[in-house]
Amino acid sequence: MPDANPMRRTPAARAALAAIAATLLAALAASAADLTPEAVKAWDDYVSARERRIEAELESTEGFLAMDFQNPQAAAAERRSVLAGEVSVRGMAAGAGATSGTSVQVPGGEIHHLRGAVFIPGVPYEFTVHRAEHPEDGDGLQEDVLDSRVLWREGGRYRLFLKLERTQVVTVVYNTEHDVRVRRLDDDRLAIFSVSAKIAEVERLAGGREREKPEGRDRGFLWRMNSYWRYRRVPGGVLVECESITMSRPVPGLLERMARPMVENIAATAMGRTMRSLRDRLGKAYADMLPRKP
Repeated sequence: MPDANPMRRTPAARAALAAIAATLLAALAASAADLTPEAVKAWDDYVSARERRIEAELESTEGFLAMDFQNPQAAAAERRSVLAGEVSVRGMAAGAGATSGTSVQVPGGEIHHLRGAVFIPGVPYEFTVHRAEHPEDGDGLQEDVLDSRVLWREGGRYRLFLKLERTQVVTVVYNTEHDVRVRRLDDDRLAIFSVSAKIAEVERLAGGREREKPEGRDRGFLWRMNSYWRYRRVPGGVLVECESITMSRPVPGLLERMARPMVENIAATAMGRTMRSLRDRLGKAYADMLPRKP
């Protein structure tokens, strides 16, 4: 029997649906959304469960990177791919409310959970982890970071300010602060937990002035953002993993079918870009330190 809708699988049809979804999401972006106590509780519960799993993996003698705790065949295949230069991006969402491998719907919000991995070749482990522990020593910013500075430091903890510019159909700027905890497990392994302490959407005013919107009372594109990093010394360089857990307003049911692929593609693309940017920036920074050949 012929397809009742023969255009639905063509590139033109997919592009048309994407354009419609983008238009609807842009209209949604103009409206405000409030972060509810129910959404905060759901976030806290989700993060607590994932942090318990991460802590158990860090203490395990069976592996260290999250990729190590897949089945052996998948773990070996992913490691080979990353060591060969590929950037790995995996969805980590699972359980009740999961709409896909990357997103979980919760009361009043949506949690996005991805893992990225990259190999940084030719850069010493000590150089890489020093930059992770001391971001103020870096001489370059990730492409979506407009400003970065350490607000205070005490032992293995510090608070990091980041001014972020994110594009999700529309471009949004945030002033954010993150509580960062650094753990050196041994001479070859480092873990860093970064937990958002403040996320304020920035409103651009006339004359170049800016004003922060009240936290949790904005357009709802980014309400929470945690990152869990693991650094592993390997022959020839460093393997780096990042688990990113964020929360935003939910995608309305009316838009779910059309907008879901777009939202997930944006998240996966951003993770891949973050990991490639890290590799490129560290590679360039280390190369710039080496003596010039005559």
